[in-house]
Parts: sequence; C-alpha cells; structure tokens
Amino acid sequence: MTHTAVPQKIDAHHHLWVRARTPQPWIDPGTMGAIDADFTPDDLAKALAGQGVAGTVVVQSVPEEAETAGLLDLAAHTPVVQGVVGWVDLADAGVADAVRRLRSGPGGAHLAGVRSMVQAEHDPGYLDRPDLRRGIRAVAGEGLVVDLVTRHDQLPAVARLVRELPEVPFVLDHLGKPPLAGPDPTTTGDLAGWAAAIDAIAAAPNVTAKLSGLVTEASWSDWSAEGLRPAVDHALGAFGPKRLMYGSDWPVSLLAARYDRWVDMLTALLAGLSPAEQDAVWQGTARRVYGLPGPTLPAPMTEHPTEEEDQG
Repeated sequence: MTHTAVPQKIDAHHHLWVRARTPQPWIDPGTMGAIDADFTPDDLAKALAGQGVAGTVVVQSVPEEAETAGLLDLAAHTPVVQGVVGWVDLADAGVADAVRRLRSGPGGAHLAGVRSMVQAEHDPGYLDRPDLRRGIRAVAGEGLVVDLVTRHDQLPAVARLVRELPEVPFVLDHLGKPPLAGPDPTTTGDLAGWAAAIDAIAAAPNVTAKLSGLVTEASWSDWSAEGLRPAVDHALGAFGPKRLMYGSDWPVSLLAARYDRWVDMLTALLAGLSPAEQDAVWQGTARRVYGLPGPTLPAPMTEHPTEEEDQG
C-alpha cells in the first residue's frame, strides 16, 4: 500500500492557558464544556501528535502584558512553540517601550507579533483613532507583525486601516470570521458582504490571512468541508496561497472539532492546489510572515517546563 506523506505544517494560531493565572471569563461552562479546562504544552503535544506539525505560533488570549511575558517564557522551554503573538496596549504612548521590555525578558526573541482584539470594540471609529494607529506603527517599527481579530461587520474599517498604513504588515485572523452559520440579523454580515470586504482587504499587499477559526463560525454540531468551501475558495482567490496560512485555533476549535478533523477537512479543501501552493498555506507563509526558523524535523515535544514556567 502506498502511503501519502503528511505535509510539514506550522500551526500559526493556537492558545495555551492555565486559568489560575490567566482567567478566561468568556468560557461558558454550560455551552463550552469542551474548553472549560486548562490547556498546557503537554496537552498541545498530544493534539499535534501525528499531524506533521513542525512548529507553532501561540497567540494571546487576554489583553494583559503579563500573559505575553508568560507565553514568551513558555516558548523558551517548549521547542515546538517557535513564535508568540502577544498583547500590548496599542493606545498607550509607550508601545515601543513595552515591546522592548517583553523582548528583554525570558524567551523575548520569540516575540513575532502583537494582536489587537478589535472584536471586543463597539466604537465604529476604533481603527481610525490616532492613538491606536500610532501604536500600530510603533509595533511595525519594532519589526513585528500586527494581528487583527475582528467581527465580520468590522471588515470595512479593516480595509481602510490596511490601505492607509501600507508600511505595516498585518495578519487577519480567522479570515475575518465569515458568517458561516447563516446571516446575522444584527449586521449586514451575509457571506456576500464578507466576501466584498475580503476583496478590499486583500487588495492591500501588506496583509496576509489565516485559515483558522472557521469551524466555530459555522454550526458547531453539523459543519462540513463543503459548508466551509465558499469561504476558503474565496480567500484563495483573493489572497492566493502565498498570503494565506494554516492555523488551528486550538483549543477553541474543540467546540466544533478535534484537531485532526480540522486538519483533514482543510486538507480536502486545499486538494486542488499544487504541492508548492499547499506547502505555502501549510507552512511557508507563516515562516515568512512571522520570521520563524526554516524547515525542521516534525513535531518536537515539550521539555516539560516546571509549574512556574508553564504559563498559558
């Protein structure tokens, strides 16, 4: 029997947390029981087993600089975690100082980007604020990428931001959260509206996007590859494979799917691409955008950090 080689991957988007140190108050134990738990490097290693993941990027989960410092320290002791997308207060005048402070601490060399939690903001002019834009420019001036996690109704403002700050490298998380579970009656968030906004964002060459977080934007109980295909195909057409990267959004993704099921579904959705195009999505784009090391042996395991070091 001929066995197809598992492609090497960079998981460009996952989280780790220990709630005693990093509370996650948004988790509803009634509806989100699958993630009502702590998630450590050992849990990550189990999820990655057999999936060909050579490295990962861990992403902040709360707007606290202390969490980012903990994730950097963790990355220093967890070989598979090659990059950290952290958090600093982008509206603060001392953004560059905050970045340098994080870089000077344990694991600081792993800092690859800073994420703005735009989805939590309800001011339609949030991304136009001069103080926020000053902070975004400061992050880019320190050689870092700026991740954006947004609601799909915020995408027109994102398109304006990325067009007006062409010197900043942006990453759009979760494809801007397409409304895969159906139209949202509180917004204009039909899939056609999302697609038009994605086209406007992709027209800016300083933006890449993550094929991540899609299963939790669909129906958690009955999503399918074909249900996700319109969003994935549109993103491929808008950005192209060299500006898209794979991410799991684990453990949040466990609300809808096991790690291996998401990998299988995305494999099916990318099957029409050439091997080089698939490699770009699975690892090449993430390595380039986040400045990660070159190809390495698959799935190195954690060195089992101590309780003090194991901060999520």
